[in-house]
Amino acid sequence: MYRYDQYDFQIVKERAAQYRDQVRRRLSGELSEDEFRPLRLQNGLYMQRHAYMLRIAVPYGLLSSAQMRMFAHIAREHDRNYGHFTTRQNIQFNWIELEETPDILDKLASVEMHAIQTSGNCIRNITSDEYCGIAPDEIVDPRPFAEILREWSTFHPEFAYLPRKFKIAINGSVEDRAATALHDIGLHAVKNEQGEVGFKVLVGGGMGRTPILGSVIREFLPWQHLLSYIEAIMRVYNQHGRRDNIYKARIKILVKAIGIEEFQRQTEEEWQDLKNGPSTIPQEEVDRVAAYFAPPNYESLPATDAAVEQLKAEDKAFANWIKRNVKGHKTPGYKAVVLSLKKTGVPPGDATDDQIELVADLADRYSFGELRVTHEQNLVLADVKQSDLIALWKEAKANGLATPNIGLLTDIICCPGGDFCSLANAKSIPIAADIAERFDNLDFQHDIGEIELNISGCINSCGHHHIGHIGILGVDKDGSEWYQVSIGGSQGNESSIGKIIGPSFAANQMPEVIDRLLQVYLRDRIEDERFIDTARRIGIAPFKEHVYATPIKIAHPAGEDAYA
Repeated sequence: MYRYDQYDFQIVKERAAQYRDQVRRRLSGELSEDEFRPLRLQNGLYMQRHAYMLRIAVPYGLLSSAQMRMFAHIAREHDRNYGHFTTRQNIQFNWIELEETPDILDKLASVEMHAIQTSGNCIRNITSDEYCGIAPDEIVDPRPFAEILREWSTFHPEFAYLPRKFKIAINGSVEDRAATALHDIGLHAVKNEQGEVGFKVLVGGGMGRTPILGSVIREFLPWQHLLSYIEAIMRVYNQHGRRDNIYKARIKILVKAIGIEEFQRQTEEEWQDLKNGPSTIPQEEVDRVAAYFAPPNYESLPATDAAVEQLKAEDKAFANWIKRNVKGHKTPGYKAVVLSLKKTGVPPGDATDDQIELVADLADRYSFGELRVTHEQNLVLADVKQSDLIALWKEAKANGLATPNIGLLTDIICCPGGDFCSLANAKSIPIAADIAERFDNLDFQHDIGEIELNISGCINSCGHHHIGHIGILGVDKDGSEWYQVSIGGSQGNESSIGKIIGPSFAANQMPEVIDRLLQVYLRDRIEDERFIDTARRIGIAPFKEHVYATPIKIAHPAGEDAYA
């Protein structure tokens, strides 16, 4: 994986020292909270409902075991013994004391990490496919390009104060596992007729208040021009993006306002002055960065392992785990293993300090000391020998990390919501907990098959509710917490935005609402049809009719019952 060079070390060291002095001045009263706010946000420190929250950047979701152990240390020494992995492949700590944050940044720097550009109107953490480098359907390993983008975008002076935050995702495989259509800029690897590698470029995607799928601005961009073309896009946005209205400031609003054809025209015009200039990426630079991502020392192994096949036949729990949590690998004899952070009773994406430390140990023993964070708030060991799968499963299971539910109903994506976030309209975690408990039957989950359920506590969509097969959005209704339900959303090659089925529901109605949606799916599906395919085929009307056909009972705290 990438290692800091002298420039990275110097940048992070100077930023940490600068921030330490800023905190000193805030604590002494030299800086007011209004003056300190932009300074702390530049270092990933947010003020939430109860305490400060620190968001740490995990570039393209890739971690070393040493970095993972530092997360365990921070959770243990500076938080309440856990961390929260996010849909942006980062980690957040929700109970941070301001006085301790300079020490935390110094500790992060010691393992080549920081919290720079995890907030603010700048280019945020570059995200990618969690299976990059090992996916059987990979066209090109996107990690070198993601790293080049990271180096280019960090402290880029022209793009430090954009109209609004800016997110870039890069995908190197046939299947889009980086949700490129839902980003300000999405980059999807393709090959032209000559077999040359380039990128399809999408702009103007995003969720939040105005969910929009990105539009293709270029079908094929040679990789050499990746930086210059993105710079052209950024310049058009920086010049014309709105700064008078925070809700109309994202690039998707600009693209929608002027049209994709005009945006494309302006970008191409801007690009003519940048094309073949200093931002052109030479082969030598790609080779330099790619060397950090050279394949590990794989052994020559058989394609299957007899002991694994035998245990699959004998042990249903192991077979289910293999089916749901073990993924393909381009190297024979190896697999990628997803460690589930979705055990019933645990907030989705949360991991204790002991679990974080254990995962670091597992990475050292089973996966060349590396691991990844997924968009779905789970963890991946990317290079596991098939002969190690049984031992790994037993350890993961003993520590609550082997729930065989990846891609199933209880693999819920969920933001921290109103329990922590000051922007949230409603709580998310209790809704996820109630649904997970209601459907905590793995046989049932395996029977209904793949389904994505995403929950956000507010319209900002940190839980990606817009692209859930079932999406749940917390809304404020006369001072009370209610939940709006949508169906038909999806990420990937066939991305779509979910459609709201009708009026919102009270919190304790939500498990029954999900049950009724599933009843329609089980009634109307054809053979092994997925939920999303059934929803697309029959539309939302049958789901809406069944959900609202009879009132759903609400149990009031006082003990009186009513019906919606």
